[in-house]
Amino acid sequence: MLKSQFTDNRTEAGCDEAGRGSLAGPLFAAAVILPKGYKHLLLNDSKQLTRAQRNRMRTDVERDAISFAVSRVEAQTIDEINILNASFLGMEQAVRQLALKPELLLIDGNRFRTSLDIPFHCIVKGDGKFLSIAAASILAKTYRDDFMEQLHEEYPLYRWKENKGYPTPVHQEAISVNGITPHHRRSFRLEKQMKLLF
Repeated sequence: MLKSQFTDNRTEAGCDEAGRGSLAGPLFAAAVILPKGYKHLLLNDSKQLTRAQRNRMRTDVERDAISFAVSRVEAQTIDEINILNASFLGMEQAVRQLALKPELLLIDGNRFRTSLDIPFHCIVKGDGKFLSIAAASILAKTYRDDFMEQLHEEYPLYRWKENKGYPTPVHQEAISVNGITPHHRRSFRLEKQMKLLF
């Protein structure tokens, strides 16, 4: 079972992102403050859950959290500042949107940079260790999946409903045949000399 707290007496916000490895679409990030001593037997790293379980956990997290927020960083910004900085920016934006200012940030990963005046602790694979980070991973993942499924309706050739913008063979073949869209990350490894579709 995942841990509820990193410290005993500080208000903590778990932070995570989704979509770093995608060729298209925004990066989504989330920050979640759970009640002290919170327990949930099924709450876990979003990658360890089925889609149905993630959707159920999203409902539970949004119901139980003291505060939560989700932000997104568009593909154009990712191209301008790179994906690592975009992940930092997304998590910072999510924290700024919280209704309650946390006293400590628990960051999934090994690096973080921010202008926030809040101490933070980076935790490698933290979404499998702390409930608040797992909760943030679920919100970021489910919100992003929903967004990519909406984009699929506008650009069905790329099959974003299935691949969510990740580099599957079907997605890569669609890029080769049809070019790239305004939602593709042009700084990523896309086919050279692709025409931009408008």
